[in-house]
Parts: sequence; C-alpha cells; structure tokens
Amino acid sequence: MIIRKGEKNDMKAVLDLIRELAVFEKEPDAVVVTVEDLERDGFSENPLFHTFVAKINNEIVGVALYYYRYSTWKGKTIHLEDLIVKEKMRGSGIGFALYSKIIEQGKKDKVRRIEWAVLDWNTPAIDFYKKSGAKVLDDWRVAQMDENGINEFLKRK
Repeated sequence: MIIRKGEKNDMKAVLDLIRELAVFEKEPDAVVVTVEDLERDGFSENPLFHTFVAKINNEIVGVALYYYRYSTWKGKTIHLEDLIVKEKMRGSGIGFALYSKIIEQGKKDKVRRIEWAVLDWNTPAIDFYKKSGAKVLDDWRVAQMDENGINEFLKRK
C-alpha cells in the first residue's frame, strides 16, 4: 500500500470513491460535483482542498479529502471532509493509514484541532474514532443550507 498526496489525474478515481460513499450513506443521487470541479478546486493556485490517496497494485482504493478552516477559539484547524475506502477493501488498514496521515498533517501544520462529521448510525466509524482518542460530540448539530435554501433565503430577504 502506498499513501501519497493526491494528484490532479487521481480525481476520476476520487470521484468514483465519493459516489461509492454517497451510496453507503443512502444518498446515491446527491453527488453533483464533477471531475472538472475536483481538478479545478483542488489544483488551482489557491486550492480549496487537499487529498491523500491510498494505492494498492496501482489502483486508488481510498482517499482522505481535507481543507483548512479557522476557529475563533482555536485558530487554524483541519476539516476532514471525507475518509473513504472502497467497500471491498474495508477492514484492511487503509482507513487507519489515511486517518493517520491526516493527523500527521495536522501536527506538521501545527493546527489546534482536526474535525469531521460522522453519521449517528455509522457505529463502526464512531467506535473507531473513539478508540483512536477522538471525541464524538453529542451536543452539537450540523446545520446546512443547500442551493435551494440559499435561493429561497435570498428571495425572502
């Protein structure tokens, strides 16, 4: 297994993994991002995200996609948007290797927090994160406004 920084030409495989995750999370039709979006947004002069990919036998079998945020309490943080491993490869240590790489990146970048969201029904992931020393917060809720919500809000403003 090789873990390395993602490259522009990896984005087709990354999008395939994103789509696989959407199926796992019971949202198979929710992915609208394209390979072109990923290539532009991740590899421009000011990239919006970064990736680590896991390769086995020249096939990308996992990805960790992250970006930097700023906390008014902590300063610079990393947000781990997604940690995805191909279903057929889960349980083989790929997820742990990618997760470790994100934590190493956080240490290297001197961030004060690494954060991510996990679905409340994904107990294997929750157990994994708790076992690794992460806190899974029960008292915070994720709030989102989708494109339709944005448009509706602005119409009423």
